Amino acid sequence: MTRFFVLAVASVLSSPAWALVPPDYREPPSDFTAEVEAGFQLNTGNTDSTSFNGRTKMVYDTHKATQEGTFKAYYAADAKNTTAEKYDLQLQSNYKLTQGYIFGRGEFVWDKFGSYTDIYTISSGYGFDAISNGRTKLSLEIGPGYRYNLPFATEEEPDPASETDVILRTAARFEQKIHEYTTFNADLTAEVGENNNTVTLDMGYKNTLFQDWAFKVGFYVKYTEIVPEGSHQTDTITTFNLLYTFQ
Repeated sequence: MTRFFVLAVASVLSSPAWALVPPDYREPPSDFTAEVEAGFQLNTGNTDSTSFNGRTKMVYDTHKATQEGTFKAYYAADAKNTTAEKYDLQLQSNYKLTQGYIFGRGEFVWDKFGSYTDIYTISSGYGFDAISNGRTKLSLEIGPGYRYNLPFATEEEPDPASETDVILRTAARFEQKIHEYTTFNADLTAEVGENNNTVTLDMGYKNTLFQDWAFKVGFYVKYTEIVPEGSHQTDTITTFNLLYTFQ
């Protein structure tokens, strides 16, 4: 009788643990997510070259606001010289309204071999979700801003003067979940100013390999209407990266 009583008490005490932690339990979704991706290439033999690109994106999304930060780095070199070196920092804060949101945004680019070596853009305005469902999301933004450009130095002009411009920035941010493991996204941005105009397209195709790891193909193109003499109007970057997501 005593042995039966002990076994019954043990069974009762252990049953809440099964109720509290069921076999299919999953952690609740977090307000914070982050993505880290990188790609590296090393060539030796007839061609000696090295290239690296990396990207880190962090998002903190709450009921009232969304904070987002993205940092990108690109580097390439051959056997003798560095051929590409670029860093891009993007920060955006969205304050949510009943309909849409008000945003403040800053982008800071340092490009050693670009037509403009320093580009700083600050803008604010209004945005809203034109489409938002389980598979498709399209956000539109518009607002005024200010842009600072520093042209690259040349032998004819070793100390170029900086350029400033008041701009109108419009943007469309599109994301399509093709199926459970594949996502396509495209961000199109236009900055119209009195002295210069730019259009930027940033696309990515992500395919999940297993759990939080994915393979991503990225394509970036930027068109600048007016550039210093001797430089190109269009810059493109294509990346093939391994991506890890923190949730």
